[in-house]
Amino acid sequence: MKRFAALAALSVALALPLYGADKPSPSTAREALKELNDYIGEWKGSGAPEKAKPTAKESWNESVSWSWRFKGDDAWITLEIKDGKFLKSGELRYLAEKKRYQLKAVDKSDNKLVFEGELKDGYLTLDREDDKTKEVQRLTLNLAAEGVRFIYRYSHKPEGKTLFVKDYQVACTKEGESLGATAKKNECVVSGGLGTIAVSFKGETFYVCCTGCRDAFNENPEKYIAEFKAKKKK
Repeated sequence: MKRFAALAALSVALALPLYGADKPSPSTAREALKELNDYIGEWKGSGAPEKAKPTAKESWNESVSWSWRFKGDDAWITLEIKDGKFLKSGELRYLAEKKRYQLKAVDKSDNKLVFEGELKDGYLTLDREDDKTKEVQRLTLNLAAEGVRFIYRYSHKPEGKTLFVKDYQVACTKEGESLGATAKKNECVVSGGLGTIAVSFKGETFYVCCTGCRDAFNENPEKYIAEFKAKKKK
């Protein structure tokens, strides 16, 4: 009897879903970057040092723009920052062989900084080690308020230390959205994100989320429309 009871318990255990199992890693760059679809768009940001009471002189305003780019089967997301105090542009890619995200950023002094990291629990954490100082520099990006808010933080960990020092934070609100808005009205025909730009083909109107998706749609509208409608049928 004990043997049969043990076999029955094992059968039940094998039939149960693995709730603690890891989510499968994306197989393509486009699939992985779709996890960040809500980044796409124009954002108005306010930055300040991460300390208790930053002064007005220490704070600044900047505009942040994320946009899709496509070339053949390749896909990546571009970053443009206007009036930023530290960063001004970048390219965000997914390295399938490493299963990691990579941001090639350009700072205000035109230095090229390469960060790599992972997306976990809604936070994209990207690190780099400075060749000269050996300190680890970290960018942490996340969304809040149902995707209406976008926040990124910069911190560093000096060589030989174990804790990161918080440097600054930029909190952004998406243009054209309010904190009370929760529903997406239009879906991007190319990326599946929030459609904000109208495009037309043979009398039908669709929406795209950025100029990169608009260019991709204009190059091959029939392809994207067919994929979009097939997805909707499912």
